[in-house]
Amino acid sequence: MVDNSTDQKFSGASRYILDDELASIVNVSMALEMPLLLKGEPGTGKTMLAHAIAESLRMPLIVLNVKSSMKLVDALYQYDTLTRLNDSRFGDSSRDVSNIEEYIKMGKIGQAFTSETRTVLLIDEIDKADTDFQDDMLDVLDQMEFDIIEIDKTVKVYHRPVIVITSNAKKDLSDPFLGRCNFHHIAFPDPKMMQKIVTVHFPDIDSNLMENAIAAFYRLREIEAIEKKPATRELLNWIRALETDPDFKPQRPGKGDIPFLGVLFKKSQDYERVVEATGSRRLF
Repeated sequence: MVDNSTDQKFSGASRYILDDELASIVNVSMALEMPLLLKGEPGTGKTMLAHAIAESLRMPLIVLNVKSSMKLVDALYQYDTLTRLNDSRFGDSSRDVSNIEEYIKMGKIGQAFTSETRTVLLIDEIDKADTDFQDDMLDVLDQMEFDIIEIDKTVKVYHRPVIVITSNAKKDLSDPFLGRCNFHHIAFPDPKMMQKIVTVHFPDIDSNLMENAIAAFYRLREIEAIEKKPATRELLNWIRALETDPDFKPQRPGKGDIPFLGVLFKKSQDYERVVEATGSRRLF
């Protein structure tokens, strides 16, 4: 039996800044019982949206982190043949080795299907998987059931999960995949939105520190040839670092140097490029 309850509405969470358009597409996706595909560069809050939905709707969150080598069956269930073999050889297990079902463990999608309560299922970075994985996975999510071949059993969903799928757009998704999802592109926050995000995380932040840090952050992101631009997470960590420095003054960063650049830039070539590009200019 499938629980098709769609009366719950998402309106945001305590630490997630949400615009009306994004709230609408989340609620439309739940009403239409379709997966929501989110695209955007890292740091735009794609993954955190699933956490926010789970928090707001008071649902457990199940996360499937997609890997390039992953097979769909791994996301559905695993049959632990090695443990069964050892149990049959040594005979010291409380399990019945003749019952294969005792050695079946649900994968992340299987856990969402068999959960006693409705869940939020986050399928993170689907673009890492090959096309067959993507399309076969959506077949399962459309049908809301899958077969366990080893025991000739069909697992059917009881509580239809809220499905959020993220992509960093590193690889094109197939047309059939795109056609079976609702889609939303999360743009990188502009400075005004970023101030709201920072305020949520630092409600007592010095206003000069916030304004100067955000201004410098966006200028640093504009430097050419940066491979991995700092994202929202790096900005928040950078502000934490600035707040811990007793000698730091937001109005006077000192000789134009930018403190704690290593918090913002994690690749050596990016770090060196920023140092070269900024020189001794004051970016605050």
